[in-house]
Amino acid sequence: MRNATIDRRTAETDISLQLIVDGSGVSRIESGCGFLDHMLTLFAKHARFDLTLTCHGDTAVDDHHTVEDIGICLGQALAEALGDKKGIVRYGSALLPMDEALVMAALDLSGRAGLYYDMAIPTEKVGTFDTELAEEFWWAFVRNANCTLHLRQMAGTNSHHIIEGQFKAVARALRAAVAVDTAFSDDIPSTKGVLA
Repeated sequence: MRNATIDRRTAETDISLQLIVDGSGVSRIESGCGFLDHMLTLFAKHARFDLTLTCHGDTAVDDHHTVEDIGICLGQALAEALGDKKGIVRYGSALLPMDEALVMAALDLSGRAGLYYDMAIPTEKVGTFDTELAEEFWWAFVRNANCTLHLRQMAGTNSHHIIEGQFKAVARALRAAVAVDTAFSDDIPSTKGVLA
C-alpha cells in the first residue's frame, strides 16, 4: 500500500498528516482554517486519497503559515508514498467545471518542481481566507512533491468556485497520474530510467 505519515513541528505550526494514495476518498481534516478544511476534504474525495490531518497553527496571526506548511506536508507525503514511482502513469490532467468557473489542471510527476499559475480571483477573501494563499499552497505542494503543475482559470467570477475548481482539478489530475499502468508496472515512466 502506498502511504506516508508526515509530522512537522515548527514555532509556527504543529502538523500531523497521514496519506493513503490507494484509498477511497475518506478524510478527517482539522487544519484550524475552515475554508482549507473544505478544500482538502473535497481534494481527498476527488483524488480517492485517504487523508487525515491535524494542524495547530498561529492562526491568530493569519492563515499563511498553516496553509503553506500543510502544502509542504502534503507534498512530502505524496513523494514518500510514491517512492521511485515505478509503474505510475505519471501524467494527469483535468478540465473542471465548478458552476460558472472552469479550471484546468495538468501535472507531471516528473521529479522537477514547477508551478505555472494563471488565476484571476476577483476578491481578496473567501470568508476569512485570504485568496492569495491558494497559490502559496500549490507552491509549497509542488516544491515538496517534486512535480510540475499548470493551473489555469478558463472562466469564473466567484472566488469560492474558482479555488474549489483548483483543488478538484488537481485532485482529478493526481488520481490519473498516480494510477498504476498494469502493462508497465515494473517500469519507471521515463527514458532516463528515473523520475528525480
